[in-house]
Amino acid sequence: MTRRWPPPVAARDPRRPGVTVAAPVERHGLTEREYAAVVERLDREPNAVELGMFAAMWSEHCAYKHSRPLLGHLPSSGSRVLVGPGENAGAIDIGDGWAAVFKVESHNHPSAVEPYQGAATGVGGIIRDIFTMGARPIALLNSLRFGPPEPDAATDPAAAARNRYLMGGVVAGIAGYGNCIGIPDVGGEIFFDDAYSGNPVVNAMCVGLARHDEITLARAVGAGNSLLLVGASTGRDGIQGASFASATLGEDREERRPAVQVGNPFLEKLLMEACLELAQLDAVLAMQDLGAAGLTCALAELSSRGESGAEVNLDLVPRREPGMTPYEVLLSESQERMLIVVRAGREAEVQAVFSRYDLHAEAIGQVTDEPLLRCYARGELVCEVPGRALADDAPQYVLPAAPPSDLEARRAMNLGPLAAETPSVSTLLELLGALNVRSRQPIWRQYDHMNGTNTIVGPGDGDAALLRVKGTSRALAISIDGPGRLGALDPQLAGAAAVIEGALNVACTGATPVGITDCLNLGSPEDPSGYWQLSETVAGIARACAVLGIPVVSGNVSLYNETVDGPILPTPVIGMVGLLEDRSLALPMRWHEADELWLLGSPGFGPDSLAASELAWRRGLRGGRPALDLLAAGRLVRLLPELAGARLVAGAHDVSVGGLAVALARMAIASGIGAAVAVPDGVPSGAALFGECTGRVIVAVAAPMVPAMRAAALAAGVESLRLGDASGEELRLGPGLRANLADLEAAYRTGF
Repeated sequence: MTRRWPPPVAARDPRRPGVTVAAPVERHGLTEREYAAVVERLDREPNAVELGMFAAMWSEHCAYKHSRPLLGHLPSSGSRVLVGPGENAGAIDIGDGWAAVFKVESHNHPSAVEPYQGAATGVGGIIRDIFTMGARPIALLNSLRFGPPEPDAATDPAAAARNRYLMGGVVAGIAGYGNCIGIPDVGGEIFFDDAYSGNPVVNAMCVGLARHDEITLARAVGAGNSLLLVGASTGRDGIQGASFASATLGEDREERRPAVQVGNPFLEKLLMEACLELAQLDAVLAMQDLGAAGLTCALAELSSRGESGAEVNLDLVPRREPGMTPYEVLLSESQERMLIVVRAGREAEVQAVFSRYDLHAEAIGQVTDEPLLRCYARGELVCEVPGRALADDAPQYVLPAAPPSDLEARRAMNLGPLAAETPSVSTLLELLGALNVRSRQPIWRQYDHMNGTNTIVGPGDGDAALLRVKGTSRALAISIDGPGRLGALDPQLAGAAAVIEGALNVACTGATPVGITDCLNLGSPEDPSGYWQLSETVAGIARACAVLGIPVVSGNVSLYNETVDGPILPTPVIGMVGLLEDRSLALPMRWHEADELWLLGSPGFGPDSLAASELAWRRGLRGGRPALDLLAAGRLVRLLPELAGARLVAGAHDVSVGGLAVALARMAIASGIGAAVAVPDGVPSGAALFGECTGRVIVAVAAPMVPAMRAAALAAGVESLRLGDASGEELRLGPGLRANLADLEAAYRTGF
């Protein structure tokens, strides 16, 4: 019998004479119970290679141990769903045999350690998830969270300096990779709060297009078919990166730098073109990106999905560093690599395609009927593991959940005095120049958003990006958004609000939302409040999706986002894709002279609309009880595409950060035309202008269209409130607040 190499990692347990277990330091983050489960799955002790494989695959990053039991509550089916969760990306039917393929992923921990490469490889990884499906990527988006880049009451100069460093590196990494590979970065968001100091959130989304019959799934089938490792050579970068992404950031963050991968966008461009060429041939049966856990993950997921096994000769893996061990080869997360399943006898045909692009394409093994992964090195068996045990059999946890002990006290905060304050020009200008409101142009101008010539509406020009589907009259509306600080007070509402915000962003272009990808960024689930935040966030997303009838077809969960100073705010991020059947009907984020301005949706003018708002947070009022009328918001989401299709509205913009006053100011700046707006009698004007209740949209309507618009809103059960008229060169909000457009724009264009 072939000798297994290396021998089991073992030590005598003094508490249990005669029992041999791995020493804790050698378990790579596995708990005693998890290690015992590994032994049970194998019916023996693992060796060092196998232990590393289990540790990576059973990490939170790969196994979703704490979130998988909750994610099953998310709706994932629908008439348009072609591919749902479980594959590299989700796919939605958009008509005429075309599919939109999309997903969002996090790269938070790597970006906290090495921001440029952390962000760049996050972009590279999400792009591979899309073209692995046989889809050509057409757009990138990103959602970013940082600590304040300038010192304030909660941020000392050293922390602010690091936040600036992280922000600069992340933005440069996103720009460097996306621009070089030739995929436009068309939108996103960036938010600042001291909870993210030293622990940024970096979420990248990619959208692609594919023909239905060219979509490629990731499953190894057919005993005897070949496994080809293609793309870059394997190095030592990123080893145990999955385990690193599943740990709390500590003082050893600099020592974690080797766990961050290094990207090469020029090589990925070649890899993408080669894979897309092969997707049109029947020689390739499956493709799988080598991301977290590297070759181990690709082999495990391909074989598990295909209910098969694999035999691999690790000596055939191309390497860029000498002396690499089997452990390093199997767990390296070197970028720009794919594992593909090729029909037996067609290997040369596939290798010829990669050769034209000067890429490796080495046959390293074959698919087997027996559901085991067997890897050999120097003629010796180094691992023998069921693929399903690695990919699907990790322990799942449902933990004790309890809200933070001070939550009710914070929710009980009285925001009435702030709501009743008389709004002033200085407050409006303060908000327009605030970090969370001001123009993102200094960031977006680093991204090329016109690559591919599909972009109709790019960053900052609308609530969502708009991209044409060439050869058709259609366009895709795409957004990525999160709930700001709502998670600090109500994580369930934050999850629901993120969905509503994304849907309204898309609907404000005139498009109908059709599919969601989500990224859940939270702290440790092992703390009762952390698990409560996670479960509440998922419940909120599920509720909103059910109301809107929109499926979640892909996504990512990123937990343990915390430092010694505490966790980040619960940050659910929603990537929303909408379909506009006739792109000539697209709505701009502008109004015209003499347009009537209307607010659609529940007005939300009560004091608690200021809960978690930018104004309240700036005033040190970090409490209140936010609310959201989900049913009303759902009716508004459905109404907007109807209004656009009937040409009843001329422009639209949703109300979000900064409230109604900031939304009106942004439309005035974009239009170059002022407006006269009256705050309704009997409501606190501070709350009316600066409250941030989700589920409201400003629409511009030509006077002759007003009766039909109102009738349509009434029929849809959507409240409508006349705000005023567009005219002049000033924004007049009631009798006491008048600001000229030049001052508004100067505040909004405040630099970073």
